Amino acid sequence: MKNIQVKEVMIPLSEYSTISGEETLYDAMLVLEGALNRMKSTCGEGHRAVLVYDEKNEIVGKLSHLDVLRALEPKYFEVGDGSPMSLGLSRFGLSPKFMKGLLEQFRLWDKPLQDIARKTTRIKVKDVMYTPSAGEYVQEDASLDEGIHQLLLGQHQSLLVTRGEEQKVVGILRLGDVFMKAVEMIKEKQEENV
Repeated sequence: MKNIQVKEVMIPLSEYSTISGEETLYDAMLVLEGALNRMKSTCGEGHRAVLVYDEKNEIVGKLSHLDVLRALEPKYFEVGDGSPMSLGLSRFGLSPKFMKGLLEQFRLWDKPLQDIARKTTRIKVKDVMYTPSAGEYVQEDASLDEGIHQLLLGQHQSLLVTRGEEQKVVGILRLGDVFMKAVEMIKEKQEENV
């Protein structure tokens, strides 16, 4: 795949859902709902996250369904070291009994969802968004091989695609799109060999 560049597979920023970090969690939920509905109506081509921009219109983060649900119950930040990554505890082979014990110990979701949801108009997107690390950016003119390498090593669902030395975000490279490109290429090679 060395002759394919990231920019050939990425979704341009102009085609991806975005929201200001100053907007509320409720506003973000509406944008995510719209993206999910588009995904259902187009057989899976919608977006599962929104990109967050700052006052300079620069992309500074992402907000996914998981981030929204986590923000509804802020006590999740008391579990582990407080980082969103420490919450993937089931990956470490912890038993369902232990996981349920955390629910009880930290009194997670002890208030009805309706009570928790009222806070969505007071929470700002910038306060609950995910800020990508350095390993979650890839240049648009990098090879797709390099993009795949970063996705796999970091176990990322997507990478922000940048342009130039100023590292301006111009798109997003999603794991699902990379997978579909790989399938397309493998099918082409199989047909050539028949």
